[in-house]
Amino acid sequence: MDLRDLERRLQQLPSRLPQAPPEPLRQAARRYHEGRLPVLFVSVVDKVLNTGRACSLWPMSFGLACCAIEMMATGASRYDLDRFGIGVFRATPRQADAMIVAGTVTLKMAPVLERLYHQMAEPRYVVALGNCAISGGRFYQHAYSVVKGVDRIVPVDIYIPGCPPRPESLIDGLRKLHDLIRTESVADGPYREGKRPDFRLRPRELP
Repeated sequence: MDLRDLERRLQQLPSRLPQAPPEPLRQAARRYHEGRLPVLFVSVVDKVLNTGRACSLWPMSFGLACCAIEMMATGASRYDLDRFGIGVFRATPRQADAMIVAGTVTLKMAPVLERLYHQMAEPRYVVALGNCAISGGRFYQHAYSVVKGVDRIVPVDIYIPGCPPRPESLIDGLRKLHDLIRTESVADGPYREGKRPDFRLRPRELP
């Protein structure tokens, strides 16, 4: 299967997947979003839920190449990701919130990455670690078997460039992911296959 077949398959995928059922909390937030007290209630709920989700992020380890060594070093005792609540790397997508794609993604690995992404529960996030995961890196021009960026397969939230990026860069990217999580609201539209919601009740700023 080449890249064109993979892109054609990805275009046909959302029409075959069932839509998520409406959530009661989101429906109530949309219904009573007018008035000071409901807006204050939604703001408090957003702050509590987003803080809990940002400070207990469980990434799925998806190391494919040399960038995975930097990811392992970041999770070790010297840099101590547990300070940010991200120290529990999971080996199953059922228990993961974010996927850290560390390394070169080949055409043979692309369907596996797509399957694991769709097995993760919403809301889910993707971090592209390293030049090879972002754009194919040094294999961009002369390697027929390398995907020219993981964002051709799954939507990417945070890009961390480097060959390989240092652990400080990964920590900074994960903190940017914290900031992204803190901007979300229960009143926003639901996630559809990784696409960010289009409906927002009011403009939100980073805390």
